[in-house]
Amino acid sequence: MRVALVTESFPPQINGVARSVARAAAHLASRGIEPVVIAPAPGPGPRPVFDWPVVHVPSVRLPAYRHFRAGLATRALDEALDAHKPDVVHLASPFGYTARAAVWAERRAVPAVAVWQTDLPAYTRAYHLTAFEQLVWKRLKSIHSRAAVNLALSDCTAKCLADQGIGNVAVLPHGVDTSRFHPSFRDQGLHDALVPDGEILVGYVGRLAREKQLHWLADVAALPGVRLVIVGDGPRRRALERLMPQASFLGPLHGEDLSRLYASLDLFVHTGPFETFGQTIQEAHSSGVAVVAVDAGGAAELVDPGVDGTHFPPGDPAALAAIVASLAERRDVLLQWGRRGRLKVRGRTWEAEGDALIEHYGRALVLGPVRASRPAVPMA
Repeated sequence: MRVALVTESFPPQINGVARSVARAAAHLASRGIEPVVIAPAPGPGPRPVFDWPVVHVPSVRLPAYRHFRAGLATRALDEALDAHKPDVVHLASPFGYTARAAVWAERRAVPAVAVWQTDLPAYTRAYHLTAFEQLVWKRLKSIHSRAAVNLALSDCTAKCLADQGIGNVAVLPHGVDTSRFHPSFRDQGLHDALVPDGEILVGYVGRLAREKQLHWLADVAALPGVRLVIVGDGPRRRALERLMPQASFLGPLHGEDLSRLYASLDLFVHTGPFETFGQTIQEAHSSGVAVVAVDAGGAAELVDPGVDGTHFPPGDPAALAAIVASLAERRDVLLQWGRRGRLKVRGRTWEAEGDALIEHYGRALVLGPVRASRPAVPMA
């Protein structure tokens, strides 16, 4: 089988879509499937080398995200697909130039599998652009209606797609690297250095952007006996540093540095209400750390209240702070929740996810390509 993975984002960019596509391609190659990744050309600087082909299409830098480049819907995409002759086209979080790949697949009678990974309609609300929400949905429906199989990462996002009239939806939850994120990476020296006065160490890992609603953590940062550490970077970093001077902003961490940080936390917090999944929650659970997550979006599905963490109501930072303050006095509960979180995710490996993805490719081949019956998405 030959699979073309057409993605809006790919390393050296750092985000969930980029990482998941790289992992998927590596797994396909390990199973004897021939992948090619088609992605926006990165900017200047070193590019990672992979064991399978990566074709870059022309791209432009987005002003609001200086590290993100958007692909352009040009004939370079068609030529890359024509050259690889895929049996299946995998559309990763399609919206921009990847829409052209959906049209290519439809015209060439090649089945497509589209993965819903970014809730762009919800982002219009986060950025106070609600007038555009229906326009975003219109484009997304035009793309996903061209896919033989549509994959969501959680039950709530699958329902969201179905409610919009998008068919053939299945759930494909993410795996997690249970070796890389492991309680054995706990570093008591690192923990004590971050909380020299014995405070509870509370952490967030992720992109520092408006849709993550990180300002809800301001009350947590101000709690006595609590130390908040924030890992990551993004356009909201400077504003958040001004808002939460008590917090420690550690910047991006990678490799074993990230593994040690996760495992050294006493509690992980996740505030993003617009997530289709919430991979950092799984990484925290895999590290043996209890989680407090917003009761909204795909993230809420990953936490079982009273078992491996708890929820807080969206838009209620006072409630979040009250929960953290209560847990700061119940460290035995945090340890118990952390152990249960680790047990819950042990079987959620990337290998299991990759094999499930291959099964969905097979289902798309059986269903066959979607027949052209809609107005074409603009090609350029």
